[in-house]
Amino acid sequence: METTISLDDILTLGSIPEPLQPGFLRVANGLMLRGNYPKGRVMTLLAQMLQNPKKFAFSKNKVTNLAQAIYDLNKQGIAVPLSEEGVAYLPAEPAPHVLASLEKHVEQTIGLREGPLPYAVFGRDFIEDGALKQMETAVSLPISVAGALMPDAHQGYGLPIGGVLATEANKVIPFAVGVDIACRMCLSVFDLPPSFLTREPHLLKRVLVEQTKFGMGGETREKFDESVMDLPEWQVTKVIRDLKDKAYRQLGTSGTGNHFVEWGIVEVHEDSVTKESGLNLPPGEYLALLSHSGSRGFGANIANTYSKLAMQKTKLPREAAHLAWLDLNTQEGQEYWIGMNLAGEYASANHHEIHHKLAKALREKPLVMVENHHNFAWKEQLADGREVLVHRKGATPAGAGVLGIIPGSMTQPGFVVRGRGNIASINSASHGAGRLMSRTKAFNSITRSQWNKALMEAGVQLVGGDLDEAPMVYKNIDTVIEAQHDLVDVLAKFTPKIVRMADANRKEGRED
Repeated sequence: METTISLDDILTLGSIPEPLQPGFLRVANGLMLRGNYPKGRVMTLLAQMLQNPKKFAFSKNKVTNLAQAIYDLNKQGIAVPLSEEGVAYLPAEPAPHVLASLEKHVEQTIGLREGPLPYAVFGRDFIEDGALKQMETAVSLPISVAGALMPDAHQGYGLPIGGVLATEANKVIPFAVGVDIACRMCLSVFDLPPSFLTREPHLLKRVLVEQTKFGMGGETREKFDESVMDLPEWQVTKVIRDLKDKAYRQLGTSGTGNHFVEWGIVEVHEDSVTKESGLNLPPGEYLALLSHSGSRGFGANIANTYSKLAMQKTKLPREAAHLAWLDLNTQEGQEYWIGMNLAGEYASANHHEIHHKLAKALREKPLVMVENHHNFAWKEQLADGREVLVHRKGATPAGAGVLGIIPGSMTQPGFVVRGRGNIASINSASHGAGRLMSRTKAFNSITRSQWNKALMEAGVQLVGGDLDEAPMVYKNIDTVIEAQHDLVDVLAKFTPKIVRMADANRKEGRED
């Protein structure tokens, strides 16, 4: 492998002004020698910067200073065009994603079935009546095929949180996906012992604060991998195009509410370490990083836009109004489907940004990473072979052998699980412990002294957060896990120790 970039290499990109040549050489070789970038990647990065210096000048990245210098020359009327060899270093343009010309969704008024379909309930004894009634309404839709309710369920908009609904394969319900599209869990396990937490608590807390951003004002300049922003789907609809700049600024950030990034200890159970488990970790205890967040303002805007559109196009009885759907064979349905799936890619990239930056701050690489969506819709088959669209709103995919993460609260443990492919649950499990009380009730009934006592007893340091996320607003996670022993096998337990959440003044309208 070549270890240096020469001036001749730099000049193949174009006529770089002589005063800037030392800077180009220094940055290029620094990326190779200290950043472990291969030569081709360095040349591609420099070529991209010369092609669009303004973009690189106004974001914090490896070539910001060079880009600012080139951009200043451009403003003076001095162009630094790429040579033919320089153009050859640019990555191939992605094939444009063309939205087929489809019919519009015709406005229609539709009634419900005379009675609900039967559906499975796990943990019925501690699920509120409001969630059960919402689920009954959902399985009364004429497009519903099957349903299930997870033990963490509580009332939401349309489909209860913790609800799973299979509909006809071409019908998607935006409110049954949820407001925070592709809300996601991600766990990185490091080859570091639990004692690292007691040896370096200040380091772990400092990098957590420095490398995470929360809430509406949470934006990042420095990106690790912004390739998700190059996906052709960003150009498909005006709604998506108008949100792209905001999405770029928020890449690598977290929302408010129950979103978090936290250090803790993962205990891998000895009896879970088999070739079939998929976890690929020896039994023992490890330092780990766990995050929970979604698709930020981008996903929320897609959800709100198409939820309203669905309610305008598909008019249902009042109790079912938020379960309005879009047909995937229509223009509106395809627009939402593309936006939802793009939000899924974006949410995953958000977590990877956070985990990479924190791993880099520790100068470590994770031994393993486990992640999963909830708040999403998947095209799947039921046991009888029927093609359906499975909406999991606050529910974790738990097909046979599928790994996932079910968190507790800021003081309760979370669990790495492997799905058992239970047909009755539509291959699903809970997405967390589930709320016992609303945010308003939490503010009115919990004191800060109670909250602080719970944190102290659990040995948890908290940065940010507010009373609406206090541990006592959640169900007992052990009870919730026990209620779904037929749905998942527990492979490991995560115990939180240093928790970062949005500051109390960072509020966004959201649905858990």
